Amino acid sequence: MKILMFGRGVIATVNGWALERAGHDVEFYVRPGRAAAYGEAVDLDLLDTRRPVWRQRVVEKWPVRYREELEPDHDFDLIVLSVQHYRLAEAAAFLAPRIGKALVLVFSNVWAEPLDAIGTLPPDQVAWGFPQSGGGFGENGVLRAVILPSVILGTFGTPPTERERTVRQLFREAGFRILEQPDLRGWLWIHFAADAGVHSQGLRLGSLADLAGARRDLREALLASRELLPLLEARGVDLRRHRGSVLPMRAPTWLTASVLAWLTAHVAPARLSLEMHSDPEAEEPREVCRDTLAEARRLGVAAPRLEAAEPSFAR
Repeated sequence: MKILMFGRGVIATVNGWALERAGHDVEFYVRPGRAAAYGEAVDLDLLDTRRPVWRQRVVEKWPVRYREELEPDHDFDLIVLSVQHYRLAEAAAFLAPRIGKALVLVFSNVWAEPLDAIGTLPPDQVAWGFPQSGGGFGENGVLRAVILPSVILGTFGTPPTERERTVRQLFREAGFRILEQPDLRGWLWIHFAADAGVHSQGLRLGSLADLAGARRDLREALLASRELLPLLEARGVDLRRHRGSVLPMRAPTWLTASVLAWLTAHVAPARLSLEMHSDPEAEEPREVCRDTLAEARRLGVAAPRLEAAEPSFAR
């Protein structure tokens, strides 16, 4: 399959590497002038946990190919769109006249109504999911990331189409387990609110990395997320359909915070998932908190811990 990764961010790079390893033809679309700045290869330091028994650390220079133009008559089968949630509408507007015959996989956070967020992209040419892997580029330009065994793929209450099933098979063949979400809209919003709770406390400390092993601060993050459950209900999310997803937000925090503190202190993937988000200037965590708090205020839902952390993410 011929695949275009939109941008060269963390998620695009990690998944582009995994898909190319599985035998697919992968390129990156970048803004004009960026290809020369990025260089011909990406320095990778990956912990690949897709096969836990054979957990593998990958340190290599990965040669990549870029394009700075995208014409409507391109021959890509799939475009993977993974951008910050506040840039999704802009990216969708760019792709709409250039989509050609490709399927677009929206593979990122979404806080708006999903179909509103993609603007004029044809809904029948859009698939939806969320990556489980993540990481960050260090000051030396090295991408440190963890590749987790599964990806989230889902729909909005309808069975997957034939093209969406093709995407599922694509990731299976690349070694990922598919976690199916028939109410992906609700799941995405729950995940976003959970992120807001965690990021609010990470930003209060300096960065997400500072939460590793910090039981008291992790407890505050869990409580901040719990306070956002009424906001999700006010937006129309049926939390009964997502009992597993909201369990960490509802469970006794003396237990969950202790478990998370131990995991992030002693288990490499859990620890690295926080340590690799050490950039105190990163904008996405701030935008997540701002947009969540703005929605809580719009709907009149109290979010005291998020409000208390506002000085850490206010513009």
